[in-house]
Amino acid sequence: MKAFILAYPEKPNENYTIPVGDEPVIRLTERRLLLTKRIDDIVTLVRKDKLKTYSLHVSKPLPASGRNKMEALLNPLRGVEELFLLEGNMPLVMPFFVDYMVGLFYEMEPDALIPVWRDGSTGVTHAIYDSEALLDAIEAALGEGYRSLSKVVEFLDYQPLSIEELSRRNPKVTLSFFRVKNGNDARFAEETLKALGQL
Repeated sequence: MKAFILAYPEKPNENYTIPVGDEPVIRLTERRLLLTKRIDDIVTLVRKDKLKTYSLHVSKPLPASGRNKMEALLNPLRGVEELFLLEGNMPLVMPFFVDYMVGLFYEMEPDALIPVWRDGSTGVTHAIYDSEALLDAIEAALGEGYRSLSKVVEFLDYQPLSIEELSRRNPKVTLSFFRVKNGNDARFAEETLKALGQL
């Protein structure tokens, strides 16, 4: 399966190059995803004007354009069958959990497999999609005037995956959704990666 890592900031406080230890968070996110068994190709979606910067940090930066993440995804998704979508500031993504999700997706063949929490919130940037279904959902959301990628769930017939239920069996599942947004987050990620033997 192909993976898309989103390193496409919409707001000034979204920074995918915050250092975790001595490396930018985007590089560590890609490195963790490379440890999976069921992801065979990884591209990182970046703004065209940031291509040079990200080419120093990731193996396959893919330049895109658009006012937001949804618009930026439109062209790259064409011709892809299915994909795992991940935000670029999630360096604690758990390879075993990604492999589990890919297995479930192939077994059930839904339009999308999206993690959900008890409060109803969804993990749209830690999810698997049929690319045609995602493209249709993005176009529908944009047509309704939405700009946030989280709104695609309103236009998808997706299979929910309960995080609380899975985390009862393996608490490390919740680490997969941790985002590095500031220095404190970076320190926590660094300590956790060291404990995992990954830094």
